[in-house]
Amino acid sequence: MRVPRVLVVAGVSSGVGKTTVTLGLLEALRRRGLTVQAFKAGPDFIDPGFHEVVTGRPSYNLDGWMCGRDQVLDTVARHAADADLALVEGVMGCFDGVDGTSEEGSTAQVAKWLGAPVVLVIDASSQSRSAGAVVLGFERFDPDLPIGAVIANRVAGEVHARWVCDAITSSCRAVPVGAIRRDEAVALPERHLGLVTAAEGPLTRELRRRLAEVIERSVDLERLLEIAAPVRNPPRASPAAASPPSVRIGVARDAAFQFYYAENLDLLRAAGAELVFWSPVTDGELPHVDGLYFGGGYPELHAARLAANANLLKAVRRFAEAGRPIYAECGGLMYLAEAIEDLDGATHPMVGLLPTTVRMRPPRLTLGYTSVVLTAAAPIGSAGTTARGHEFHYSSLNPVPDSVPRVYRVSRRRGGDERAEGYLVGRTLMSYVHLHFASNPDIARWFVGSCAGEGR
Repeated sequence: MRVPRVLVVAGVSSGVGKTTVTLGLLEALRRRGLTVQAFKAGPDFIDPGFHEVVTGRPSYNLDGWMCGRDQVLDTVARHAADADLALVEGVMGCFDGVDGTSEEGSTAQVAKWLGAPVVLVIDASSQSRSAGAVVLGFERFDPDLPIGAVIANRVAGEVHARWVCDAITSSCRAVPVGAIRRDEAVALPERHLGLVTAAEGPLTRELRRRLAEVIERSVDLERLLEIAAPVRNPPRASPAAASPPSVRIGVARDAAFQFYYAENLDLLRAAGAELVFWSPVTDGELPHVDGLYFGGGYPELHAARLAANANLLKAVRRFAEAGRPIYAECGGLMYLAEAIEDLDGATHPMVGLLPTTVRMRPPRLTLGYTSVVLTAAAPIGSAGTTARGHEFHYSSLNPVPDSVPRVYRVSRRRGGDERAEGYLVGRTLMSYVHLHFASNPDIARWFVGSCAGEGR
């Protein structure tokens, strides 16, 4: 029987190259014939998309604050059961989470729950012996965190690499397993919300080949695999999906809409939904479905094409006006508004369900974990239903008329006043919050029930 093993790739901070290292490791190990299951710590949609391109398997988010320890352990055990290695890419710096004093929501928390050795990625471009001090500081900051290996990124050459690795070896428990030379040719492009998405095709076969070759010549893969620990805990039984599916839910997925937690889609299927993927950018008509799910993405970058697809905009509006349920998050909310004003100041008409305009100027970053309590019945729950999620957007809304019901009471994890949000127009629920359905699996069951006509 295959016994999967697990490693966590963490960074000393954001921007040290852990995504590039993770993708290179995934591709190099895949080329060796290993089955690797990828995961991403924290609330992130972009990195899991790249993971899936390399592995051919959905990548799952592991979030201590949104979903808790049991769900993290179960997700890894269940989805890595048929893999040789579970590789978890961390978020931000290793110890960064919900605040400055707690490990909650951090890569370190996930690694400790999993009992997984950490592969610490450092940016060695402006240091040599000081690299030893950095790694030693991470080891001493939390002695309970198993830092098993170090990869020095962006070294200048062989001599620099040797100095860095010698400094770590002479001072630290962790083993330096590789040093990677600076190479801008393997960097992924970025934009205002982070990396360009996998759907836009930057992770080409050629780039994957180059990433794998960089890892193969720079990292001791055998030593890395020896350091990996067995995955803890057998998976709990997964909920059985209805057979045949009781409803069909149309999930908008294309270059404009692609931010979905893989667990959300799995939970909808387990609740009895057949998911039908379609494109608001290119499709001429809606699929035959009982409900619609719009995730986040970059509709502002595709606003002109979305607006030009006028027949589909009208079809979505008719779908809503017929009383069929729609659930929309962030980019989905933007699409269902009256219009989007893009980064150049051009205004593009959208579906028009939410009577307001979404503006990208001036850019206003909203970022953070959120708790949601429903104050009235909606397509995803009854009054009193609770869930957790996050917000991450640069757009803002013109004032929404008071006549539009708000059915969310939203509070931020880092404090601040509660606010009313969650705009309900008929049976269409629109919010900036990306909910993680695993924080309350009843959400998926309720939405499937709404699509089946329950609660009308």
